[in-house]
Amino acid sequence: MILRKMLLGRAKYRAFSSALVLCMSAGVGLTSASVEAQSQPFGERQVIDRIVAVVNDGAIMQSELENRLDRVVSQMETQGNTPPPRAQLEEQVLERMVVEEIQLQMARDANLSVDDTELNRQVRSIAESNGMSLEAFADRLEEDGMSLAQVREDVRRELLMRQVQQRQIGQRVSVSERDVQRFLSQQPSTSGDTSVIEETRARHILVELNPTRNEEQARERAEQARERLMQGEDFATVAREMSDDSGSALNGGSLGWVRPGQTVPAFEEAMRELSPNQVSAPVRSQFGYHVIEVLERRREDVTDEARREQVRQAIFQRRANEEMSTWEREIRSQAFVEIRL
Repeated sequence: MILRKMLLGRAKYRAFSSALVLCMSAGVGLTSASVEAQSQPFGERQVIDRIVAVVNDGAIMQSELENRLDRVVSQMETQGNTPPPRAQLEEQVLERMVVEEIQLQMARDANLSVDDTELNRQVRSIAESNGMSLEAFADRLEEDGMSLAQVREDVRRELLMRQVQQRQIGQRVSVSERDVQRFLSQQPSTSGDTSVIEETRARHILVELNPTRNEEQARERAEQARERLMQGEDFATVAREMSDDSGSALNGGSLGWVRPGQTVPAFEEAMRELSPNQVSAPVRSQFGYHVIEVLERRREDVTDEARREQVRQAIFQRRANEEMSTWEREIRSQAFVEIRL
């Protein structure tokens, strides 16, 4: 029960900053309105599943709806709330599933995908947030009648929907400096609070995995680049020759001054462990293998900048939430939807 509560808790909508509603719907062929099994004697046929909603070229099955309803009811009861009548809740949940299915279809049409490294990181984060190792988390899921594979699929769908929403809503919402200044002018002035961060000036060589370079070959190439550096070759020269990061390779691998949170976790963790002028061993991230060098570090007072950024994010979040509702109504009205409850 505690795991269901945790997973369902992730289903609360937040525009971009958290995992979105767990989607249990899946596109299936529309060749039959129900699935039947010859499970009764004397040729009696029993309906074991049926389509409850057609969504463009996909469908939502009764079993999927029942699964979601059970989870929603479980969550409400765990929180001490009384669920509404089953029929009313069924309509509300199915409508949510329809909107999710439309977004998943949009992700499919846009050829969006979820990197396995990011997916694994998200699942591990769920386990850790519950004070468990991934292995213990998998065991608890089995005890609760679920599986790690189910959770991975739920999270994968959440991340796909988030990508769609970021693309669609991101281009519909903007926050100007005037908006930020207007908000700040309406707030009481603050003094004494400071925000200091540590910035790192770094450079790297990236070796990507591609159709002609597998995991082992990519790591070997990264090792070759590091070996050249250890033998005294110029970092910028090696980066120009071997780095697959075209954005930094021409600049000798330079990333400039990097702040916390600006790089992927694997990269940031490795960079944080390096001393100035130290070169890392190959570091694996979702982008491939990095050879990182830290040049120097500095501490910067970003009090005003940080406060303005917080305000900017707050305004953007509010507007994005408002725009999300409008956008979901639009994609719902543009889709072909047939409810078969």
